[in-house]
Amino acid sequence: MIKRLWTSKRFWLISLTVLLAGGLAVFATCYSYISGLDVSKLNQPLPEATLVLDKNGKAAAQLSASKIDPVPIAQMPKVLTDAVVAVEDRRFYSHTGIDFQSILRAVARDVVRGSYSEGASTITQQLARNLFLNADKTVGRKLREAAYAIKIDTTYSKDEILEMYLNSIYFGEGSWGVQGAAKTYFNKNVQDLTLPEAAVLAALPKAPSRYSPFQDEAHALERRNTVLLLMRDEGKITPQDYEKAKTAAIGVVKSEGNDLKGRYPAYVDAVINEAVHVYGFTEEQLLTGGLHITTELDPAVQNAVTEVYKEDSLFPESKPDQLIQSGAAIVDQRTGGVRALAGGRGESVFRGFSHATQLKRQPGSSFKPIVVYGPALEQGYKPFSTLYDGPLNIEGYQPQDWDHQTRGQVTMQEAVVSSWNVPAVWLLHEIGIDRGLQFAKSLGITLPAQDRQLGIALGGLSEGVSPLQMAQGFSAFAAKGDFHEAHTITKIETSNGHLLVQAAKKGVQVMKPETAYAMTSMLQVAVQQGTGKNAAMNRPVAGKSGTTQLPQTKEFEGISSGSAKDAWFVGYTPELTAAIWVGYDRTDKTHYLTTSGGAVPAVLFREIMNRALAQTPVVPFDMPIVGQEAASSVSNASPVKPEKEDKKPPGRGNGHGKGKKDKD
Repeated sequence: MIKRLWTSKRFWLISLTVLLAGGLAVFATCYSYISGLDVSKLNQPLPEATLVLDKNGKAAAQLSASKIDPVPIAQMPKVLTDAVVAVEDRRFYSHTGIDFQSILRAVARDVVRGSYSEGASTITQQLARNLFLNADKTVGRKLREAAYAIKIDTTYSKDEILEMYLNSIYFGEGSWGVQGAAKTYFNKNVQDLTLPEAAVLAALPKAPSRYSPFQDEAHALERRNTVLLLMRDEGKITPQDYEKAKTAAIGVVKSEGNDLKGRYPAYVDAVINEAVHVYGFTEEQLLTGGLHITTELDPAVQNAVTEVYKEDSLFPESKPDQLIQSGAAIVDQRTGGVRALAGGRGESVFRGFSHATQLKRQPGSSFKPIVVYGPALEQGYKPFSTLYDGPLNIEGYQPQDWDHQTRGQVTMQEAVVSSWNVPAVWLLHEIGIDRGLQFAKSLGITLPAQDRQLGIALGGLSEGVSPLQMAQGFSAFAAKGDFHEAHTITKIETSNGHLLVQAAKKGVQVMKPETAYAMTSMLQVAVQQGTGKNAAMNRPVAGKSGTTQLPQTKEFEGISSGSAKDAWFVGYTPELTAAIWVGYDRTDKTHYLTTSGGAVPAVLFREIMNRALAQTPVVPFDMPIVGQEAASSVSNASPVKPEKEDKKPPGRGNGHGKGKKDKD
């Protein structure tokens, strides 16, 4: 008897030992597995949107690589966090990442139904599943989910877990995170949510489509009130709060989304490019770093540009298969600050091609002030100086005026106003190509070696220029000879105000003030009486048009001589300098312009400036005494016949090749 009792006792001791050993082994294995899980991904901050600020320091646009705008839990109203905990995981603050009571209930329910369901997931488990696991419904995945939940719970505080959860979950209607949901459903920031609104949002994660108030308001209202009831039963709100909240209208407001995202795309792209290429930031830093970039953007000017570019009636009719394109750049000549950009017509895409900054096209006669008349004035020529306008052949280069006529001699002012070609080529030859190239370089336009030829007098460039380059170049004439490099960025700071970049753009005097005054005066007459008439407005305007003909190739044989490839107008007022280009992206025998720079681009210039400067007082160009004398001589120059001084053409060459004709 005693022996049998001892044997039985020994059996149970051995069994218990085996069970304990097995349990310890399982525990050790689980502990080792859980300890080895890597949840450091949660330490990585969510991408934070970068704000682009205008010149007044106000938010103008937002850069973001993330669909989530994270919000600290301290900025979330308590009624929201209480509502979410009440409906999603009421024992959230007491369990260890998994809720065994809920698991037992779910298992019992599955046994009764004879199927496996997803129930009993805590907030911590949902966070683990969203960030670390796939969505398959298997026991193995559920066990891994529980392991991750335990590891997360032992690594982070409850508030940190709740913050990460609320910033990462889907609330329906394309909104991720509570900030996106608050904007989507109530068009307000999350910190401004009321109790009824918080209950609406708390109801959504369970079944976003089913409970969306935009899809079924009655169902959403019923679910909201269920959330409020749970909050009352959990003691999170008083019975009085419950009664008041459940009678409130659902109050959703259809939001058009974050109005800062996607705004001013051409300008924002230029800001990104400048930050990357000038200041060494990476695109990832700009899209996720939560930076504050203060820019030179002027909303009044940019909005004027945007409005004008939406008016198709201001542009020539395009062919059905290709839109006539355009680009514009507006610069403040006093600082070089880029006030506005038009990257093109039609739909824009992020980091798409910009016709304002990336386009390279031949500028036609609009280049004459930069490479011919500017350096000539700087060398001592005057607006009333006489220039040769007759048959010309310089080593085979034979330019012609657009009317196929010659006048023998014209003043520089007359040549500018009527955009004669022969005097411009003759004058560049007189002052020397190198002098013209150097002057252009001082205005920010460096031409390649193959452009060391007389054709540049008429804008015949091998690579071409962009509207931003042309606006930057002309801005020196508007700024009385001071050149300011065009730029979009003023400073870059972190979100907490730490200064990373401070632009230090100082002006450089590149020509005598007298040269700038004389050029401004001549270009004013060009707008008043010449090819720039369509740019005239009720304030002082100086400017030059430019048109480039179609290439003289077999493809374009038989097409009217009045047709063109590119049309430009570059001009300025006492406040702003602008350059506008119009043309097809792909010019061929069926896609070309039948307009000139003095037509459509000049009209666009006038429309933009009229709107941009509508609230700006009209003032004259600032000209000291020497400038007024120059202006006086210019105003008298146009009707005056050329002096008797005999301007001889340079020696004729062998006659091979003809210069192009450029009518503006």
